[in-house]
Amino acid sequence: MSSFQPQKVQVQIYDNIKEEEFLKDVYPHRLPVVLRGLDIGLCKDKWTLDYLCENGMNQEVKVHVSPTPQMDFLNKNFAYRTLTFSELVKRASQLKQTDFFADPEEKYYLRSLGNDTRKDVADIKKQFEKLADDIRFPKFFTDDQFFSSVFRIASQGMQLWTHYDIMDNALIQISGHKRAVLFSPRDATNLYLEGDKSKVLDIDNPDLTKYPNFANVTWYECNLQPGDVLFIPAMWFHNVISLEFGIAVNVFWRHLNASCYDSKDLYGNKDPVAASRAMQILDRALKTLEELPEEYKDFYARRMVTKIQNKAYSNDLV
Repeated sequence: MSSFQPQKVQVQIYDNIKEEEFLKDVYPHRLPVVLRGLDIGLCKDKWTLDYLCENGMNQEVKVHVSPTPQMDFLNKNFAYRTLTFSELVKRASQLKQTDFFADPEEKYYLRSLGNDTRKDVADIKKQFEKLADDIRFPKFFTDDQFFSSVFRIASQGMQLWTHYDIMDNALIQISGHKRAVLFSPRDATNLYLEGDKSKVLDIDNPDLTKYPNFANVTWYECNLQPGDVLFIPAMWFHNVISLEFGIAVNVFWRHLNASCYDSKDLYGNKDPVAASRAMQILDRALKTLEELPEEYKDFYARRMVTKIQNKAYSNDLV
């Protein structure tokens, strides 16, 4: 492993900023920020373990269960299991289990789903009605822009892979502390993407022999405390680790016209319709290049890359 010392930027924190000030002065810059002191409702004080177990009751949830804290989407080191909500809360809050699936030190991660996982988005008001009244969403969007609200519960140490979403979202940290690391969309070429995810799983100790361009990333970092709201603009990559047992809710909203999004997208991670169409055209173009001898294929591929850079790259974005 090579030593890794990325250029680091601390995510700016705004204390007690009014929602209208955020929308007018901060939101247009399209940068991640931490908003501290917003009114998020009674959840921060009310959502104790006992309260969650009582009000989540015996509702069944599908959870990721992993023998290690760092989940790996490449090698699938986790399994999907079903637990009652109260049992999930109990297990995720413990470092060692008496009841477990495979390992007494296994880790748990909930990303809530819709009632019908094939056609419904996650919405805490529908899946967790008894808890929904306790939380207040920031007024950053109109009702018709709302997409989903995702309940997240994680064991201490749990780390999800770096990924991006195509909608703006606010991560409301309700209990526990988290470290969040974010990368600009302009670092897409340094993150070795597979779909919406980065193949660089261990961002703190990356294999720079395998992923040399990762050394060029700019690393935006913040530590979230209970009550914080992290604004994550669309397409900003993020990697979050739970420093202790944590509860959070993500709220996603459409900041583009609704027609720009895939109507079958339930998770907010399908590329916009035009982007998806452009990628399909590119795939066909690359397949066509295969008809040429290598020398010609290389020449015209370089011309295509140059044309894309000249026509589509922006010099004005962070």
